[in-house]
Amino acid sequence: MERTTISVSGMSCDGCERTVESALATLDAVSRVEADHEGETVEVVVDEGVTDDDLHTTIREAGYEVPGTA
Repeated sequence: MERTTISVSGMSCDGCERTVESALATLDAVSRVEADHEGETVEVVVDEGVTDDDLHTTIREAGYEVPGTA
């Protein structure tokens, strides 16, 4: 397992946190996810087989931005 912290912009409330957490939880390799709108981060614990790009794409598809990525 690997723990990674991702910067996420656009989260402004607890509901935003839940949206990001729910989106990432749909990925099979994600075993734990915790978003923090005040810190503008999401901490994810993943198994092998999921890439940072997979995580970033999922966050963007949920309506939020990952600064520094395309």
